[in-house]
Amino acid sequence: MTRLYLVDDHQIVREGLRAMLEAKGHQVVGESADVTQTLADLQRLQPEVLLLDLKLGARSGFEVLAEMQRRSLPTRCVVLSMSAQPRDVAEAMRMGACAYVLKGSPASELMSAIGAASQGKRYLSAEVSSLALDDFVHPVSDDPLRELSPRERQIITMVVNGQSSSQIGLTLHLSPKSVATYRSRLMAKLGVTNVPGLVRLAIAHGMTDALAPPGKGRRHEDRQPSLSLFADTRCQELPTDAAPDNK
Repeated sequence: MTRLYLVDDHQIVREGLRAMLEAKGHQVVGESADVTQTLADLQRLQPEVLLLDLKLGARSGFEVLAEMQRRSLPTRCVVLSMSAQPRDVAEAMRMGACAYVLKGSPASELMSAIGAASQGKRYLSAEVSSLALDDFVHPVSDDPLRELSPRERQIITMVVNGQSSSQIGLTLHLSPKSVATYRSRLMAKLGVTNVPGLVRLAIAHGMTDALAPPGKGRRHEDRQPSLSLFADTRCQELPTDAAPDNK
């Protein structure tokens, strides 16, 4: 049995994961859709393995990985994401994730990843391994987002989602002036002069698809969240007298 914590901004995904994992004998000690709550819970609950989505609304799973490293948290991380971008796979592993699983994968892939992570081992499926290798062998040299820090990625994501400096400051516990400074430095670093230009650049480089025109630039990672992980026939017979979750 592995003690797990779930982070995903879709409640139906968290509920499906919880049901599947508990049916497999694992213990889900907590769940969240919020970065700040997640970090507090990881310190308080100290789960063995974290299942982490990378896209968390206006914030990012990369922020969680960065803070886990900074605070030297012992929890091991399995990224569970729709993103099949080589850059995301490679960066997640560089930032300390033990495993990377696509949400379209069979449940057996996730079980293998959890098993490996709980033993401190790395796990990549054949498909994900090829993505990471592709980023290593053929890095995109003209990708201006490649060198952004986790905090810079976090702020650019919130800016392109339409949040003001005041709103971002409240979320990140920064002054509006500090956020404005971050934003100005980001624009200078990326060579853009206004927010529309920042949005276009983020979409062009696959950092966000929320504002992309329908039918354009749609890749594997841009499809709606898949529940195929929960469709494993070996997980269909769940206990009917199970006690309700204590959330």
